[in-house]
Amino acid sequence: MFQKAKQLVAFGLAVTALAGFHANAITPTPQMLEQFKNLPKSEQEKLAKQYGVDLGSFSGSNASTKLETPLLVKPREQGINSSDSCLNRDAYQKLNRYEKKKYDLRKKEDSTVKSGVEQVDSDTKLYCRTDISLPGLASVNEEKKERELKFFGYEMFASSPTTFAPVTDVPIPSNYMVGPGDILNIQLIGKESAEYSLTIGRDGNIQFPNLGPISLVGLNFEQVRNKLIGKVNETMIGVEANVSMGELRSIRIFITGDAYQPGSYTVSSLATITQALFVSGGLNEIGSLRNIQLKRAGKIAATLDLYDLLLKGDASGDRRLQAGDVVFIPSRGGHVSVSGEVLRPAMYEIKQGETVQQAINMASGFKPNAFTEGVNIQRFNRNGLTSVVSLDMTTISGKKLQLKNGDFIRVDQVSERVENAIEISGSAIRTGQYQWRKGMKVSDLLTSVRGSLKANADLDYSLISREINHRGDIEILQFSIGNAINDKQSKDNIELQPRDSIIIFEYADRAEQLEPILNKLSQQTRHGQPAKVVEINGNVRFPGYYPYAKSSRIKQLISAAGGMEEGSYTRAAELTRQVILPDTGVKVLHSQLNLNGVMENDSSQNIKLQSRDVLTVRTLPDWQETRWVTIKGEVHFPGTYSIQRGESMKDVIERAGGLTEDAFPFGAVFLRASVKEKEERELVQLADELRREIAAKALTKDGATIGFQEAQLMLDQLQNVEVLGRLSIDLPSIVTGQQSSDIVLEANDELLIPSRNQTVSVMGQVQYPSTHRFISGIEFDDYLAKAGGSRKRADEDRAYILRANGSVIFPESNWLESGTKMMPGDTIVVPLDTEYKDRLTLWQQVTSIIYNSAVAVASVARINN
Repeated sequence: MFQKAKQLVAFGLAVTALAGFHANAITPTPQMLEQFKNLPKSEQEKLAKQYGVDLGSFSGSNASTKLETPLLVKPREQGINSSDSCLNRDAYQKLNRYEKKKYDLRKKEDSTVKSGVEQVDSDTKLYCRTDISLPGLASVNEEKKERELKFFGYEMFASSPTTFAPVTDVPIPSNYMVGPGDILNIQLIGKESAEYSLTIGRDGNIQFPNLGPISLVGLNFEQVRNKLIGKVNETMIGVEANVSMGELRSIRIFITGDAYQPGSYTVSSLATITQALFVSGGLNEIGSLRNIQLKRAGKIAATLDLYDLLLKGDASGDRRLQAGDVVFIPSRGGHVSVSGEVLRPAMYEIKQGETVQQAINMASGFKPNAFTEGVNIQRFNRNGLTSVVSLDMTTISGKKLQLKNGDFIRVDQVSERVENAIEISGSAIRTGQYQWRKGMKVSDLLTSVRGSLKANADLDYSLISREINHRGDIEILQFSIGNAINDKQSKDNIELQPRDSIIIFEYADRAEQLEPILNKLSQQTRHGQPAKVVEINGNVRFPGYYPYAKSSRIKQLISAAGGMEEGSYTRAAELTRQVILPDTGVKVLHSQLNLNGVMENDSSQNIKLQSRDVLTVRTLPDWQETRWVTIKGEVHFPGTYSIQRGESMKDVIERAGGLTEDAFPFGAVFLRASVKEKEERELVQLADELRREIAAKALTKDGATIGFQEAQLMLDQLQNVEVLGRLSIDLPSIVTGQQSSDIVLEANDELLIPSRNQTVSVMGQVQYPSTHRFISGIEFDDYLAKAGGSRKRADEDRAYILRANGSVIFPESNWLESGTKMMPGDTIVVPLDTEYKDRLTLWQQVTSIIYNSAVAVASVARINN
């Protein structure tokens, strides 16, 4: 018995599992469900897992039933498998004309392309989907297109059905017409209690227990409920009835025409046209949204325009379906395209007699920046050509123009040029556009210096760029923003006009703001007219080109250049002017202007400017900026002193109080910046020559005896030499007043006077480089002997003495004469023999530079300390 019940339940579960795949599937009976509940829980779970049934769907009879909306539709698949991404010619020809639009002709360029066509040759042409990108396949007919518009409304039905089961979880309206197959749930309460589920038969009757058949033909649900309650009250004393709808009957309808999936569908008896369209997947690409027909008994019972639902939310035309109804979707009729400055650019289906205004309303109207006075329509004329119709949509005639199939409505935007605004740019705190009002002046917009201008604003030079014609040509007005704000009655407080642009310049940098203005003035020059540009150069803060301002004078040009620099020669500035003569051409005139008169507004000097004038502001003769020299060491007042042109060293030493008693003038070190720069250049040149000589020696037949590392070491030593720019002077002669020894000072010269020095140093290729006390009468060879004598690699013939004043002498080599006398502060330098450096002729010069620089640096360090 248990096995038989199990088999019965298994059959019911199998039927339940298959119900999602068949529209007319058998529903498990209450007996089957009861048998299932009596099975052990383990057997219930086993059967449910085997047939994919949710145990939660089999609740007890006393539990309330939870209605859930089944997933009737799913999004249409957009992805394309590689197997159907490309078709050969034979497969392409089998497609209908609508499917062919999804493919275009491409040429295979890459053997790695994945497609549904096997063994494709390199020159094979394939028909491939246009909505996917395939590497290696280039379109044969590549066209430049605007952004493609899509048909409006079809995205509502961008889905495909997952099941054909009717929707039953909808409320029952009171005017619902009951019919055969509907189930009524009747509950009796009172003296007798009972529950009945009564099905309306084909004759329209129900078999009510104890009451017999009751006819419900032609009644709606409200009438059925009232009739049954009244019948119970009449015949069953002390009993009240509660009537509700159970399962609704299903009806079969047909969806035909240009539907996504046309065919026969089983739907709920409450279904409407839109619900039927939704569960069937909607329309295909050419189906009409505005002429959906409901056919009943071979006649058109209703017509649905989905635009009423989509655009207005009006569902009054959505009729309820009956068994055997046909929902017919004809092909789309005429259509128009609406693009440009509308809220919803798209292609819209139109009906006969609709107007341009209605098409604009379908696109949700114009954007705020739409140019409604010039809407253009491209339409096909009778000759098969495209013509253009321009409409003024602010007029009744423009709004009422009737549409034609294929019209392309383009709504352009208004001009971005502002009509009644004033623009402020540059070093203002609040830049941007402001409303123009009649009689408005500069001070009305920029009310205070601190509150309206940045701290770096130039208060003396500002410009107004003003349009003078419809081409956008400009003229320039120059004014002082400081005067305009502080003195509202001044001529600088210019009355503004619409579209004026106020430029407030930054004092330190105005070139970037001037560049677009100068370019505009140059570009608008026509018919051989001179460009409205003037130039100022010479001793001003910001020399260069400036816009020629209307009625401007010399003084305004100087203000534009930031004023004159220190040391300007104001008694005479040169104005160069080009005068065009009709017969002889251009004549250049030069005139002299007194800038003092210009700044005092003398009309004879502060003359009006003309285009291409050039003003040159000269510098005072012998003008120079303050020059400074430094004296350190053994003077009474060491420090930094200003000098004038032509002042000598003797003059500055006297200003510094002269030398002290401990001064050692012979060892003075004089440093000059220009000499330092020259030494640095010569050092770089010497390093280059040394590199070339090393390379040349390496290419000789004898080969190079000097290694790469040793040669690189020499170069590194040479490049790291610290140059001071020492200039050898004879300070003792200068102090005693010998004019020939004196030297004219330059800016940044530096004189270092050491104290008395009673030493002699020996350095270079000696056994013990050292410093010895100066002893009068001891000669060159004696000091060399004190240092242990020369080394094996020393070049004794080229040994020299570096005097304390920076001069170099060679020791006397004649045996008939006495030895070379030494002086305090001398340095004996014994260089390296060049034979040990493979006869590099520059090496001696290199070593001399290194030694001499080391001595000079040591001397400067000793004086500074």
